[in-house]
Amino acid sequence: MIDLPKGISRHEVRFLRYPQAIYVVKELPTAAARRDYGVLRIVESFDGPAVRPVGLVEDRCPDPGAEESAALITLYEPFSFSYREMLQGPGFGSRRVQMLDAFAYLLVELHLNGVFWGDCSLSNVLYRFDAEAIETIMVDAETARHYPEGLTDGQRAEDIEIMVVNVAGGMADIAAAHGRDLDEADLHLGEDIADRYRTLWDELTREDVIATSERYRIEERIARLNQLGFTVDEVDLLPTGNGDRLRVKLKVAGRNFHSSRLKELTGVEALEQQARQILTDLYYFQATHDGDTPTGKAVAAVRWRVEAFEPYVARLAEMPDVADPIQAFCDVLHHRFVLSQRAGHDVGTAAAFEDWVASGKPGYPVETPPADPASTSR
Repeated sequence: MIDLPKGISRHEVRFLRYPQAIYVVKELPTAAARRDYGVLRIVESFDGPAVRPVGLVEDRCPDPGAEESAALITLYEPFSFSYREMLQGPGFGSRRVQMLDAFAYLLVELHLNGVFWGDCSLSNVLYRFDAEAIETIMVDAETARHYPEGLTDGQRAEDIEIMVVNVAGGMADIAAAHGRDLDEADLHLGEDIADRYRTLWDELTREDVIATSERYRIEERIARLNQLGFTVDEVDLLPTGNGDRLRVKLKVAGRNFHSSRLKELTGVEALEQQARQILTDLYYFQATHDGDTPTGKAVAAVRWRVEAFEPYVARLAEMPDVADPIQAFCDVLHHRFVLSQRAGHDVGTAAAFEDWVASGKPGYPVETPPADPASTSR
């Protein structure tokens, strides 16, 4: 058993280190553990944003008279942190918008796949830096339910309402911990997440009506959704009116378009925004290393991994102050972009890497944070 940072939990949580991985063991009532494990398995089946379930241990022989309990085992999420670590850190104000977007993306992706959470809150989510963004990961699914036929608008609205109330309560707790009055807490955080959720949901699920001569607009719509990270599974075209117009309905899958593409091309695993950043580097390498044919692109992809990716990630992994080598590699790529933009030409990864180290390993530029994380930052 090892000691690792963890957020507030109603249940006992332990971390166990084995050679192959670190596991999280959470003890909770058997019925809740079964629901938690079952929903997490479903989310895993569509590669959704949740911790990965490993096993469920029942019949733990509790003390006489005690409630029957079980142990849920999940994989530990490396490089993740709790909301208290983020909100109480010096950079929360600069990360607020990223957190809002990430929360909205998390709920949208779950709802698209028929998952009703029922207890979405700040403490039931883990966070990871994902290039210039933040990734959110569902941790606690004991109140969640899966509806294979999809959620109704009423179920989605109920889940959002629960989230708004829970997030406001979490921000009130943060304010109290800092000795602040309730009216100084960022109680609007949940409402901001809800607004972003609705905007994103409309973008992903709306139906467009186009002329039969405007089929290029379908490609534009798909490209826009791919930019947001979502994969389009199906496209339905339904004739309307007298047949001169089409109703376009898209079925959107998970938010892993770029990470799946990167893994397909190179075998490299990364988060969605990290993959989007890294793919840009790969495409440039292919364009400048005889990658103008399918065979040439495949060979260039192998060369990119061996020559342009793995050596830098290995160097980054050896640095004691670098927690996540893939995230740090993205920082280097962004630093290279900034230096190249200033110089008016490509400065190259080697020069950018040395300058990045000499400059204190800067990350993506963010806003100036407020004086206190508990204060309102609207």
